[in-house]
Amino acid sequence: MNLPPAFLDRMQIQLGSDFDAFHASYADPPDIGLRVNTLKLTPEQFTDLLQAAPRSPAPLLSPPLTPIPWVPAGFTIPSGSRPGKHPYHAAGLYYLQDPAAMAVAELLNPQPGERILDLAAAPGGKTTHIAALMAGSGLLVANDIHPKRVRDLAKNLERWGVRNAVILNETPPRLVDHFGAYFDKVLVDAPCSGEGMFRKDPGAIQEWTPKLVESCGVRQDGILRDAAQLVRPGGRLIYATCTFAPQEDEGTIARFLVAHPEFKIVSPPQFKGFAPARPDWMPDIPSELSRAVRLWPHKAPGEGHFIAILEKSSASPLHRYPPDPSPPAPLPRDAQGYFAEFASAALNWQPPLNRLTLQGSYLYLNPENVPDLRGLKVIHWGWWLGTFKKKRFEPSHALALALKPVDFRQTFDLTADDPRTRAYLHGEVLPSPGEKGWVLVTVDGYPLGWGKRVQNRLKSHSPKWLRWM
Repeated sequence: MNLPPAFLDRMQIQLGSDFDAFHASYADPPDIGLRVNTLKLTPEQFTDLLQAAPRSPAPLLSPPLTPIPWVPAGFTIPSGSRPGKHPYHAAGLYYLQDPAAMAVAELLNPQPGERILDLAAAPGGKTTHIAALMAGSGLLVANDIHPKRVRDLAKNLERWGVRNAVILNETPPRLVDHFGAYFDKVLVDAPCSGEGMFRKDPGAIQEWTPKLVESCGVRQDGILRDAAQLVRPGGRLIYATCTFAPQEDEGTIARFLVAHPEFKIVSPPQFKGFAPARPDWMPDIPSELSRAVRLWPHKAPGEGHFIAILEKSSASPLHRYPPDPSPPAPLPRDAQGYFAEFASAALNWQPPLNRLTLQGSYLYLNPENVPDLRGLKVIHWGWWLGTFKKKRFEPSHALALALKPVDFRQTFDLTADDPRTRAYLHGEVLPSPGEKGWVLVTVDGYPLGWGKRVQNRLKSHSPKWLRWM
């Protein structure tokens, strides 16, 4: 691997006797991290699923699962696996994520019932982790400024089965203007020079320059300035990068603390593999910045990360909150009828009617106590249940993936090794005797998506973005 000479020179100076081990780690294959979706099953249940699965000569996913010290639901898996091609991945039973990146949400420590903002959320790795830790309670605002990437975020939250999130496509200053100091916790997964991606992404090596490091530091200062205004008094701001450059890590946090004395840096819980930050790598950096965390590819699973926990004084001035929304307008009579017709035929579950809202032709179930979002670029206003089309209601993939099989009138049950499972995910029509109508397709007891049965044939309604071509 041809790493940038200027990067290697800087790391050799900074790491000293540790440099040879750090440099040698780039000859190893990247760790494959897998995080179990605890909204759907426990790590123990997931392990049992794998143990019970038939063995094939070239398994997509198989034991051993090696626990990651800092995340109870996280594991590394053998490098020969192809877990992104397994039906369990399509069912949202796990997310593939760098092990070091999994430390971020764990240190954010979101609690059920809190208000959480993920400011730069796409593609959704840390957002899905936050959602799992919130256990469906509270408000999760997932935002990303990039119009294309925010769509990828929405797809990953659908597959994950998240019911308490809204998805926005906004700039940080507009969020400040709208929300004020509203959130219990704000995550800034900052755009950075990506030095921790070199082993996984050759493009990151091509793009890296010392000037990129400098420009990222300036950009991070602006993002943190806005993020600070979104944290309520007594709340926390988590800053993370996947770079080793102190200008973007300790330097960025030092500049932030000088500009924002209402914040202090907090010591994190300690896990095997966590190393202290290095304020000694830059001049005039206070020693308390060693409370931030560094993860190194030669010392712990993953590609490396920097994480700082910043707590806002409870004595900070209380800024305005966004206005509470008016109660949702009742659904039009025809929409009520079409949804009721669908629900009575397809579901054993009913949503709370006082939280249903219609946005254009999309039907949503709003999270509890969601503030007024009007005036923002909203991708999803809550849990998307489906779409009203001409004289009918068509359910969303998000509805199928966030419920349990007992919530459906009809299921079409498959196993991971059944050839029909892959045929369904390819969008093929399957033989299926039975009552016509909407049917939940499951894999080993977990929702995989919708099918619609007509004349003893089941048409796949797996979304096109999920279909395996």
